[in-house]
Amino acid sequence: MKNFKSKFVNVIFFLAFSIFLFGGGYKFGQYHALSSFQNTSSVNKVSINNFDLFWEVWGQLEKKYVDKKKVDAQKMYYGAIKGMVASLEDPYTFFLTPDENKQTKDDLQGKFEGIGAQLGLKDNRITVIAPLKQSPAEKAGIRAGDFINQVDGNKTNGWTLPQAVSKIRGPKGTKVKLTLERNGKEFSVVITRDQIIVASVELSFEKNVALLKLNQFGENTNAEWDKAVSQIKTKWDSKEIKGMVLDLRDNPGGFLESSVYLASEFLPQGNLVVKQESTVNPSRDYLVDREGNLLDIPLVVLINKGSASASEILAGSLRDHKKAKLVGEKSFGKGSVQEAIDLNQGAGLHVTVAKWVLPNGDWINSKGIEPDIAVENKIPEGNTLTNDTDAQLQKAFELLK
Repeated sequence: MKNFKSKFVNVIFFLAFSIFLFGGGYKFGQYHALSSFQNTSSVNKVSINNFDLFWEVWGQLEKKYVDKKKVDAQKMYYGAIKGMVASLEDPYTFFLTPDENKQTKDDLQGKFEGIGAQLGLKDNRITVIAPLKQSPAEKAGIRAGDFINQVDGNKTNGWTLPQAVSKIRGPKGTKVKLTLERNGKEFSVVITRDQIIVASVELSFEKNVALLKLNQFGENTNAEWDKAVSQIKTKWDSKEIKGMVLDLRDNPGGFLESSVYLASEFLPQGNLVVKQESTVNPSRDYLVDREGNLLDIPLVVLINKGSASASEILAGSLRDHKKAKLVGEKSFGKGSVQEAIDLNQGAGLHVTVAKWVLPNGDWINSKGIEPDIAVENKIPEGNTLTNDTDAQLQKAFELLK
């Protein structure tokens, strides 16, 4: 998992975005962009006259724009690339500057600075997919499903995910003001950013049940998972526990391969976990190819509207193979696969290359996965959810009695 070159990822979470400036890079960029465009583009070639329009606009901006401090060649160069990618109108296909690409990798390793909220799009609005546990966002009362209408007084209408994250993320100790909408009502919060460290796996034991909370499918997930499973198996083999709750609530996803690895813990070898379908790459079936350690343990999986991408693959596969009951709320609904590509000069590109389909043939994009047992957690204003007041968790315990 250390090689990020051309890696498939189901990413619903996005990272801190800032501008990286490097002196004379513009001239090389100008030559490389033009020559590459002329020599390698094989579809819908644009004539040189049309490409000359780009440089004509560039020249007019440099010559006439009133605020010369804002005419930054590197920003304009990156902005042109971002605009080209954005023309595809796919929020999950985007260009990353070198700093953005590095931050993306740091995030998948579980470290970054900001408010600790995973963001997504819902009806083209910037939406909180999940506040991270013990993060500044959670402590400020932000909840999954909150719309972010403004950031520091700037309206988010029409923003892409990278734009939103670039404004919300920032150095530890700085503040950001968010105007949120919940149940049709707006309110504002001021949050102090901090260092965010995300453990992929949190394991506890309660009521003779193993409770494993999975926060993301990142760089360290498989190793952390193996350690937790070893503890669960020991207690299961010695009959100290009677089952397991796998909590995927507010898990925004991550590596597709990690979801397959985790599903393989519970499913027999050869079972289909997920099918990847594409018009640009060969379709692929991801099958269980290892001996799982928890094949017989009774299992309940918790999902909600913050469960997305790789979380939905794991939950949906276990449901389709009748290995687990799903409890909670309908999941987010992200059924596409992105390939993360490292480019020259440290830049990166995330591009949608396929869709994924569950074993029973469902493509859950924009639809989500319905739980087998629908349970909604209703949290009184001003209170914090605890295990005792967590109706979804309590239903899972009930099913495992």
